[in-house]
Amino acid sequence: MIMTQHNEDLFDYEYEEDSNPSNNQQFSEILSKRMDRRTVLKGGAGLTTAAFFGSLPLAGCTTANSTSPYGSGTTMTASGLATPAAVDTTRPQALKFAPVAHTTIGDITVADGYHAEPILPLGTPLVSGIEDWKDNREQSGESFEYRMGDNHDGMWFFGKQGNGYHPKESNSGLLVMNHEYVNAQHLHPSAIGKSKKELHEGKYVVVEDPTAEKIYQKKRLASDVRREVNCHGVAVVEMKKKANGQGYEMVKDSPFNRRVTSATKAVLSGPVAGHALVKTKYDPSGRTTRGINNNCGAGLSPWGTYLTTEENFLGVFGRGEDTSKIGEKANFARKRYGAKENFASWGYLWYTPAAKDEIFTDEFARWDMTAKEGDASQDYRNVFNTFGYITEIDPFNPKSAPVKRTALGRFAHENCAFAPVVEGQPVVFYMGDDSRGEYIYKFVSAAKWSNSDIGGGHRAGDKYMNKGTLYVAKFNENGTGEWKALKYGVNGLDASNKALPFNSQAEVLIFARAAADAVHATRMDRPEWLSVSPMTGEVYCTLTNNAKKSRVWDNNPDGGRTKIDTVAANPRSYGKGGNVHGHIIRWAESGNNHTATTFEWDIYLFAAPNDLSAENLSGLNANNDMSAPDGLFFDPRGVLWIETDDGKYTDTTSCMLLAALPGQVGDGQTTTTSAGTQTRVGAAATDENIKRFFVGPKGCEVTGITMTPDFKTMFINIQHPGGNWSAANNGSTPRSATVMITKKDGGVILGESMA
Repeated sequence: MIMTQHNEDLFDYEYEEDSNPSNNQQFSEILSKRMDRRTVLKGGAGLTTAAFFGSLPLAGCTTANSTSPYGSGTTMTASGLATPAAVDTTRPQALKFAPVAHTTIGDITVADGYHAEPILPLGTPLVSGIEDWKDNREQSGESFEYRMGDNHDGMWFFGKQGNGYHPKESNSGLLVMNHEYVNAQHLHPSAIGKSKKELHEGKYVVVEDPTAEKIYQKKRLASDVRREVNCHGVAVVEMKKKANGQGYEMVKDSPFNRRVTSATKAVLSGPVAGHALVKTKYDPSGRTTRGINNNCGAGLSPWGTYLTTEENFLGVFGRGEDTSKIGEKANFARKRYGAKENFASWGYLWYTPAAKDEIFTDEFARWDMTAKEGDASQDYRNVFNTFGYITEIDPFNPKSAPVKRTALGRFAHENCAFAPVVEGQPVVFYMGDDSRGEYIYKFVSAAKWSNSDIGGGHRAGDKYMNKGTLYVAKFNENGTGEWKALKYGVNGLDASNKALPFNSQAEVLIFARAAADAVHATRMDRPEWLSVSPMTGEVYCTLTNNAKKSRVWDNNPDGGRTKIDTVAANPRSYGKGGNVHGHIIRWAESGNNHTATTFEWDIYLFAAPNDLSAENLSGLNANNDMSAPDGLFFDPRGVLWIETDDGKYTDTTSCMLLAALPGQVGDGQTTTTSAGTQTRVGAAATDENIKRFFVGPKGCEVTGITMTPDFKTMFINIQHPGGNWSAANNGSTPRSATVMITKKDGGVILGESMA
């Protein structure tokens, strides 16, 4: 997600990278030309589970050879959960729980019949020997290598049996989660009493040069930077069921408990590893880098490892004036990812503390991508190219390093969702680039899936994620689409490409955005999370918003400025302009084959306040209206869970979690927006097929979602809470935390009695 402004959090405002200079067609332009192309299917989001099971195979389950190594009755679904035979996997025919009303109170609210409990807030020690969180914030930066980080985000529950992964096990597991970024004024002693404005202006930094007037000329405290570096990344926490069987508690001092941070050594794997453009002073061989960063959404691999994403990695780097050293083409490549000359990061300034304060070589200097004198082995000009990848972590091997899977491309990855795996067929992953005007991608492995690889750790990752084809989506005007291969020597991706010549597949992947530009992919309204329906095999993607109806860039490689008109903002443009509230797109691959290169699409749902009649194209009411859909998760029953990251409807309600029962592509009708754009929208929303389940505390974002295999516990995350929610986290400081949701009667979430 992008850090949307909800409260007075430093680094929590709309630093929305917008660096696409291409003239590729906007999705809004396509929608404005799109006409009705086929007969409307009836039923839609209200279709029952029986209707689906009666006419369609359960994708990923009824294959020619889908025997699970974990015994009969176990299914590996697109959601990644293996469902034990004892669990009822039938999708509810309707949502029967009472919807949660709009609220802006400072606490969490969940549907009647459920219990929601905050756990694992920022600063929670994972091991003994370090003190608990205190509001004086005097915990050392080094101690956060053993504490929960900040702004909890994407996560996954891995069933654990013995010391290994077991997808049916719910009594014990590893909860693995991302920590996306930091709220500095709630983290540092130096920030106590400072306003957001003061912090952003650099008044919490040490000014070594009294003549320094601009923030990028100032210096950060080494202790504060170290604390922030360690608050980013991933946490692995062993959890066990409570004695009463209701929910879980942390196993403190578990050998599996660990942090992977922006200081952890990481391995580069795949076509980019060893390339000249990733060689640095830290590793002149170009095989490793230090740190993972801005980890947003997450996913599970089919073999049982954790796939974390590097989204807004741009924000922690700095760049001076160095075009004269690297050349204009390299300058364009950097700017395509938002790194212009004299870029001072998004206020982090991690590269500014003095060298004398470093505890290892180039602890801070490595965040400066400016080309110095000499070659790349003498500075960190290429360090920027070592971030922006899907990163694989094996939670069951605490000594293993995170592996950056470069074959899946480099961009602002939001999450990574795999399609249902089929024995003897390639593995397919879907990904989005969360910036305005960026693209949707998929990766098709060269290797064919084998169930024997479940539990195979990084060896399986090497097999399925190091070789394959990366594609980018082009949405056609007639409701069809195609996947364009991002392959060196194909589709003009070679040295003849005018904007940025490509000389190898490694360069295509490092500069995947420029490659997508070259093949005329469709620019989208900030692609966020993706998830694959286990019932239909269709892929859903949240397009959270795009509040700008026109853009101007100054990074045209031919000189001058590039203006791209977005009047029909995808396909809505209203209020002050643009797609303020966002929508959810979905597509069906041709032949229900996820390796296909063509598809059909429609818009499942338009988000809007229920009283914004001209834009409420999905018929939302007060029980299910929303703004800025972000997190997205299909559970194995086919229930779609939608989370929001909103800053436009928060006077009425805080961010939320909704449950939905979608239909399929083409189940709705043709509609025309207030901007005069004609498109196709899915079946209308009703209280039976979409309903608000949870509302977070004022000022927060609701994000990250996972369930235990027995469906009795759901975990979601709360970022940057405001209000008085801190009372639930021991102390006066509002802290990000996980929320554990269980049914009061101990049953299955959305089970028969409360569905």
